[in-house]
Amino acid sequence: MLKRSGERESFDRTKIVRGIRSACKNRPVDDESIDALALAVEEEMRLLNRDATSEEVGLSTLEVLRQVDAVAYVRFASVYKGFEGADDFAREVRMLEKTTAPKSKPQ
Repeated sequence: MLKRSGERESFDRTKIVRGIRSACKNRPVDDESIDALALAVEEEMRLLNRDATSEEVGLSTLEVLRQVDAVAYVRFASVYKGFEGADDFAREVRMLEKTTAPKSKPQ
């Protein structure tokens, strides 16, 4: 895996599990689901057929969390994207709602 600093590091699924578990703390996501999410990220990175970047790993992790639990997604995003204030949280929630909320039909 290629880190932002340019350093190379072996892919470590346990780091993904740890990040997902932290984001899912006190959420209705069990350990089996967390392991499956981490495996999905690992598989996606493997399919690239090259060294994944840490950014690709982070974005893939965000995507699997978005599909499972919105609160865990925002928690992970806050660390991954380095939120500095409430406005960052609000912006991310608005973006999340845009991608997940069903469109209403005009009456």
